[in-house]
Amino acid sequence: MKVVSIFLIMSLLLGVFGCSSAKVDEWWLKKGPLEGELIVAPVEGLSKDFIRGADVSSLLAQEASGVRFYNFDGEEQDMLKTLAEAGFNYIRVRIWNDPFDANGNGYGGGNCTVDTALELGVRAKKYGMKLLVNFHYSDFWADPGKQQVPKAWAGKSLDEKADALYEYTVESLKTLIDGGADVGMVQIGNETTTGFCGENAWPRITQLMASGANAVRDVAKDKKKDIQIAVHFTNPESRDFVQAARVLDVNNVDYDIFASSYYPFWHGTLDNLAGQLRAVAEQFDKKVMVAEVAYAYSWEDFDGHANTIGEGAVFEQPYPLTVQGQARAIADVVAAVASIGEAALGVFYWEPGWIPVPVSASATTPELAWQERSVLWERHGSGWASSFAAEYDPADAGVWYGGSACDNQALFDAYGYPLPSLRVFGYCYTGSTSERRLDEVSNAYISVRLRNPIFLPETVEATYNDGATENVAVQWEADAAKLDEISNSPVGVYRINGTAQGLPVTCFVSMEEENYIENHSFELDDRSMWVLNNIGDTEQLRFQEKATDAHSGKYSLHFWDPSYVEFSVTQTVTGLRPGTYNFTVHIQGGDMVNEEIYIFASVDGDAQVFKTHATVDGWVNWQMPTIEGLYTHTGVIIVGVYVKSNGGWGTMDDFLLNPAN
Repeated sequence: MKVVSIFLIMSLLLGVFGCSSAKVDEWWLKKGPLEGELIVAPVEGLSKDFIRGADVSSLLAQEASGVRFYNFDGEEQDMLKTLAEAGFNYIRVRIWNDPFDANGNGYGGGNCTVDTALELGVRAKKYGMKLLVNFHYSDFWADPGKQQVPKAWAGKSLDEKADALYEYTVESLKTLIDGGADVGMVQIGNETTTGFCGENAWPRITQLMASGANAVRDVAKDKKKDIQIAVHFTNPESRDFVQAARVLDVNNVDYDIFASSYYPFWHGTLDNLAGQLRAVAEQFDKKVMVAEVAYAYSWEDFDGHANTIGEGAVFEQPYPLTVQGQARAIADVVAAVASIGEAALGVFYWEPGWIPVPVSASATTPELAWQERSVLWERHGSGWASSFAAEYDPADAGVWYGGSACDNQALFDAYGYPLPSLRVFGYCYTGSTSERRLDEVSNAYISVRLRNPIFLPETVEATYNDGATENVAVQWEADAAKLDEISNSPVGVYRINGTAQGLPVTCFVSMEEENYIENHSFELDDRSMWVLNNIGDTEQLRFQEKATDAHSGKYSLHFWDPSYVEFSVTQTVTGLRPGTYNFTVHIQGGDMVNEEIYIFASVDGDAQVFKTHATVDGWVNWQMPTIEGLYTHTGVIIVGVYVKSNGGWGTMDDFLLNPAN
């Protein structure tokens, strides 16, 4: 190893909480705040039985690929034991029906089967941890974007599929229990917000869910075990969990726990999450929990496969991307769930050990490292998807297969040493203190029109490990000549490095086309220059604050209606210099039927309307329809967009009216 983990050094210097015996020392139940590397406030009234879980589904594939894990004393150790020593009491393992092609090649993502869950469940039991069995009822990833039916069940009628699902669940659970895993909970589907096992109509979905739940109850009765049943939804920021629970109730789905995913960078506020779960608990007498949470501790991509959270990704950043920020994110989720009261069951961290697979000393370039890792990802399934998954999921895995997309969200560093944030579940009982220090200096982002002067910010925001922020002075490594060069460069994003309080910082300068659309991205509160004409009484037509649905910034013009959409949006631009201009709009959307979408423009009050038609084909698949060659004599151009469809949704953003030359 050429690089020694800074977190390992910190842990060795502190020398706290090492545990070498198989019996786990429950240090997190001792009195008084602990002094360490992190500042974490204790969660009042947190039950000793609160579930502190980890999804470890990729662990076997990681180990087969050469990944090794260490404890806080720097000794190589079973990752599951290290989790138990840090305060975890549950593991979660996903199960896919048949994640292999006809030649036995795995689809990746851990190639997770019943055998995977059994081996991990037995290992976890040695350290006092129970197993949550996460049935996806698919041959590969199931989430709001895809809920594909397993290959073996394709073409079956609904009743036949329900029978197959029942038998599969019974057989799988018996294998796990008879094999020695301590099954405490079973999840009927994964992130079933929009579908389940190839179905998207709720009467059909709930029939299949009920079949799975009945199977769990029958096995529990036969084996004389207390096994809780969980359903799993996501997107609390945009979905009504009470409505989802009502659908399950009306259709007699038997379950104990309503679970949600919650990723702070996508899923809205914690107050909303807690409110949604509390309402389900109170109105339907269910336990509630967070089945998945994670947060990044670094911007860095450690294995060359782009991360879901990193530079260029669209996401909120409610905490610094540091170990302290990661710990605060987890602790805040625990506190939010615990605030619900007796119905609060627990929190599971998603894939704390999905770190890069190692490479040899001869892999001296990123290209060579990628080649070595690709062999391991393909052979052992240690990446999120292999190329073999293309037969089952051609549009996603078939294009973007590769390594870990979340290695910077793990609770171990890139070499397998535990980060201080691994102990956060324990710190939620004791609290943890540390000397106040600077934790992160935020990068700066500015937009400048071509050939305009660039003014770099004099200060940037600094965040301390106690969560406090303040603006600090920054020194940039760019003189006037460099800024003038960038100002006259092509459209693009340019980086200027600097330092603030001794920490590196970057200013990202986005050089943009000259644009004569006022409030072109809807970020300013005054939007009176825009004229919205809701012709078809579209149910939702508004300026929406949601960064993940915007092309840039936080705002976009959002529309949605399940049955009929028809509207236009226009702006009249005046004071233009005589000349030729181009007009462009960014638009995305989906679920449209018989749609008619076009951008349009009229010039100098002329009755002639120029149009360019557009289509939409999915979330964040931004289309850029353009009208070229708009010549104005008087300097007046009216621009707009027209949308008509039998239902559908979408957003539009970043309108651009710029000189043609």
